[in-house]
Amino acid sequence: MFGGIEAGGTKFVCVIGTGPAAIVATKRIEVGDPAETIGAARNFFLEALAEGMQLDAIGIGSFGPLELRHGHPRYGCITTTPKAGWSGTDMVGPFASGLGVPIEFDTDVNAAALAEGRWGAARGLRSFIYLTLGTGVGGGAVVDGRLVHGLGHPEMGHIAVERRADDVFAGVCPFHGDCFEGMASGTAVAARFGRRAEALEGADRDAAISIIAFYLAVGVRSLVYALSPERIVVGGGLSAMPGSPPRPAPNWSSSSLGTQVCPNTASRCSSSPRRSATWQGRWAR
Repeated sequence: MFGGIEAGGTKFVCVIGTGPAAIVATKRIEVGDPAETIGAARNFFLEALAEGMQLDAIGIGSFGPLELRHGHPRYGCITTTPKAGWSGTDMVGPFASGLGVPIEFDTDVNAAALAEGRWGAARGLRSFIYLTLGTGVGGGAVVDGRLVHGLGHPEMGHIAVERRADDVFAGVCPFHGDCFEGMASGTAVAARFGRRAEALEGADRDAAISIIAFYLAVGVRSLVYALSPERIVVGGGLSAMPGSPPRPAPNWSSSSLGTQVCPNTASRCSSSPRRSATWQGRWAR
């Protein structure tokens, strides 16, 4: 039996099970104060253990940036994040203390990439990228069957993107301004139009989709040239907007080098946090 946490910027989803089709317990926690939010997640597992459940491992897929280097003094922590109050938060320590099971820790997008490879649109592939377009923009890459890590972890949402010729929007990224995330995230859409993407209608919605499609095409092109994946799986709330294009741009095929771009499957259903969190727990073992 495995435990998993999808630690997002607005909610934590905690699960216990052996796979997405065999979930025995779940809890959704709205994100607030770090100590309160993490404490509620920890209590979920403590209560399960007290009831006699046996956990082999717990995996945590978290928003970041994260310190993932084992042996580093800040391993397991969120580093410098634009989310107020969460910079420096220890995500691993509270769970490692008192639960008595192995804990694995990685980014939420890496957890989603593993889920797509195990159960979703990247099954059977050795090289692929999972890219999420939501409140922010992020991605996880699998190359030769293994997640890509280095000094830290990839920050695909912060790559530089070519600006559309008619776009005078400054961008919303607090670090880079007009990077991929700064121009085409849910936060950017809200800043451009004065309301969240899901509330847009008519001409505003069409304009937002056109903007997202342009920057998605530009961002994906750079990722293809850098990593040459077999497939890029696109997920997140913006990718599900009514009228969103199934491909980033009409001229995509001319620069894709054969890479397929497709919607996600493992993370698009109602159990998506369960899938990514459950795989994170299995991987921890």
